[in-house]
Amino acid sequence: MALFGSSKRTFKPTPYGSTRKKRRIPRWLILMLTGVVLGSGGLLFVQKSYGPTLLTTEQAEALRQELNSTHLEKQRLQSQVDRQTHEIDELRTSLDKQTQRASAAEKSLNEMAANIQVLADAIPPDPRGTSPGIRAADFTTTDGQLVYSLLVMQKSAQDPAFKGKMDFAVQGRYPNGNTTTIDVPAGEIEVGYYNAFNGRADMPKAFTPTQVTVRIKDQAERITATRTLRVR
Repeated sequence: MALFGSSKRTFKPTPYGSTRKKRRIPRWLILMLTGVVLGSGGLLFVQKSYGPTLLTTEQAEALRQELNSTHLEKQRLQSQVDRQTHEIDELRTSLDKQTQRASAAEKSLNEMAANIQVLADAIPPDPRGTSPGIRAADFTTTDGQLVYSLLVMQKSAQDPAFKGKMDFAVQGRYPNGNTTTIDVPAGEIEVGYYNAFNGRADMPKAFTPTQVTVRIKDQAERITATRTLRVR
């Protein structure tokens, strides 16, 4: 009976047998995938937080238009600068020409002043020897007016300027033969080394001047120069 009885048998794997084990994902692959995910997330975070903002189509178009406007404004300003630069160059050229003309005029004026100095030194002094003195004078009558021209000079160009007054004692006659003298004020005068005075003075009706006595007074009303000349 024992030969046909059932019994439990236990099978053990032999060194040459094969068994099926459950496969697992390698740890290094999990670590690598985790690193990739974390790196990608960090990159996205940095770009979003600190990187340049991505523009929409409308924003990009607005930016393009703004850049075009800026470029046009730059061109306008550059054109304005070029025009103003051209104007400045023209003004500089004009100024240079005016400076040259002014220098030429100053040179001519200095030469003229030197020539006048020579002529002034050659004019005979006032017979009375006063300073200022009446070096030359001319009196005529025109249309009832006494027309005069005088040259008054001091003895030296280094003398201080003289300030005072000048008047005329005009002697003349009327058609009936009566003679008289009238005083004609000529006004205030100032003389450096020399000065010329020209003017006209109204005469009484039918009065004919024959001679004039020129009187120069200082500011204290003292006569400093006088000279009598005939009327032509």
